[in-house]
Amino acid sequence: MEKLFKLKQNGTTVKTEIVAGLTTFMTMAYIIALNPNLLTNFDVGSSLWNAVFLATCIASAIGMFFMAFFANKPFAMAPGMGLNSFFALIAGEFASVLGISYLAGFRAALCIVLIEGIVFVVLTLLRVREKIVDSIPIGVRLGISPAIGIMLMNIGFGSNVGIYAEGNGYSTPFYVMRDFFGALTPKVLKDNMGAEFYTMELTVVTMFIGLFVIIILAHKGIKGAVLIGMLVASIIDWIGQAVFLKVNPFAPLTKASWVPPFSDLAETTLFKFDFKTFFDIGIFTAITLVITFCIIDMFDTIGTLVGTASRANMVDENGNMPNMKEALLSDAIGTVTGACTGTSTVTTFVESASGVEAGGRTGLTALTTGIMFLLCMFIAPIAGIIPASATSSALIYVGIVMLSGLKNIHFDKIEELVPVAVMLIAMPISGSIGHAIGLGLISYTVICVFTGKQKEIPVLTYIISAIFILKFFFVA
Repeated sequence: MEKLFKLKQNGTTVKTEIVAGLTTFMTMAYIIALNPNLLTNFDVGSSLWNAVFLATCIASAIGMFFMAFFANKPFAMAPGMGLNSFFALIAGEFASVLGISYLAGFRAALCIVLIEGIVFVVLTLLRVREKIVDSIPIGVRLGISPAIGIMLMNIGFGSNVGIYAEGNGYSTPFYVMRDFFGALTPKVLKDNMGAEFYTMELTVVTMFIGLFVIIILAHKGIKGAVLIGMLVASIIDWIGQAVFLKVNPFAPLTKASWVPPFSDLAETTLFKFDFKTFFDIGIFTAITLVITFCIIDMFDTIGTLVGTASRANMVDENGNMPNMKEALLSDAIGTVTGACTGTSTVTTFVESASGVEAGGRTGLTALTTGIMFLLCMFIAPIAGIIPASATSSALIYVGIVMLSGLKNIHFDKIEELVPVAVMLIAMPISGSIGHAIGLGLISYTVICVFTGKQKEIPVLTYIISAIFILKFFFVA
């Protein structure tokens, strides 16, 4: 292990890395079921759902294995949120416009992911992606980590836990921050939610208990604080379901299938690219879709790598991370693998920050998380019983910690203050790391041009800012 991952050089141990890997896994295990849900319109149990489920586990694991052995970084990968919804939308559009089945549209959309992945492999080998990272001003780079922190807190308090109130006329879920803390009184919320109000109460209580357990243990210097806090929150939630809600939290395990549906993968999505259908939409539209996926994925990945590496002190005084090329190449290989197996773009996951906060510093963390993803092909039901309130505890804590990066911002420099402020608000609201970085770069460029500092801006920064302006306002 020492020879493979240089543990002593990175100030870590096997135990710390494994705990960090498990922590990362628990905070992102939701993607294993959520990704096939989103890509198949919640067609649970269908051949396509089973295929996407396996593709999610396999592609994520392979990407993380490359990250572990090739880049020796603790970053985890999986099909990116936002990109998977966009993929499903495109697949549906293919089906609607061309009058074909959703599966045919799905296979056509996989061509976009494959081309995107191949483009990224080539750009990474030519070091173009590294040059793009270098073109991001240091002030903007320093703001990425705290902006991701706000985004994680928003996910934890907001969208991570959604509770449906059946029979009350609501087709959208109730959320902790928007609905529980947004209600005028508990009675108002209870009248709207009915019996599910008590589920919401249990969720809020366990989320905060888990959060404060993590904070207290971390303050005392106990390693594995995030993982322990998540386990405490999970146990309390399970007990609460059984005692107060009269629900068996382990009921899904009794009906679960423990046999991976490999035949569905082979017959439905494995290398099932439909290029004919893809190009039926027109060359210009096809190119536009590929470019759109590339831009979103590239800056999501760059933002996550730079932000998380900054938090882990894995960057030099100029904000550059060693082995950036290898990390970017691992991400690109994950995307190609995802396309070949049958899932949307695989990207570096922002939840990697939870493992880094737990002490993960090397590829052993990524390897551990990757192994857990492979095991989930056989034990997916176990991952499915981890309550969302427990993962929220971890996400909120990690988000709070990442805010400490604000101390490195020069608030007296307007060209740093404005881009960072824009990213802090844009990232959680848009849900896109890449789009927030784009707005930050545009802000930085405009301010420097009109304050006489235009000569300080690298040419590539001008080009990237222009590309984002085109994407936001002109690309059809």
